[in-house]
Amino acid sequence: MLMISMIDIEKKKQHTHAHAVLREMLRLKNIEYTSDTPVVKGEYGKPSLAEHPDVYYNLSHANGIVACIVTDAECGIDCENVRTYRPNVMKRAFSESERECVENASEDERDLLFFRFWTLKEAYVKAIGMGICYPMEQAEFSFEGQNIVTPIEGYKFRQYIVRDGKYVVSVCEKLRK
Repeated sequence: MLMISMIDIEKKKQHTHAHAVLREMLRLKNIEYTSDTPVVKGEYGKPSLAEHPDVYYNLSHANGIVACIVTDAECGIDCENVRTYRPNVMKRAFSESERECVENASEDERDLLFFRFWTLKEAYVKAIGMGICYPMEQAEFSFEGQNIVTPIEGYKFRQYIVRDGKYVVSVCEKLRK
């Protein structure tokens, strides 16, 4: 299950709203989620439900958007509001081909393309539970039309461009065997 919530709230309240969205999604699975729900953290801090090891979730929030995924496989989600791309981030986190793709894009497409790559990378490193400890430039992506292309095996990726390109949401789920 995936939920995207477009909401204009102050930054301090985004985290609380994200957990409210998670609470509602878990309720659909008959799981009560409160501040007292036992949560365990993986080696790099990824949370999971102690009493429901077969339920996986991930949250993300940015200015104006909250995204949540609940599945039966490891998952990651990232959302961003599209703003001016960051060349310094690209230098350390993007592969050479990704950097070239963004730099060669038209000025109108550059910012969105940057965040399309960035959110895919974030969703992946969240799914594997490492976060930004993972060497981000090694999680490489490209696009063929609407298709996401990657050499990463064992995971599927989806991406949503929301509100005419103002937001990007990327999802990564581990394939079930």
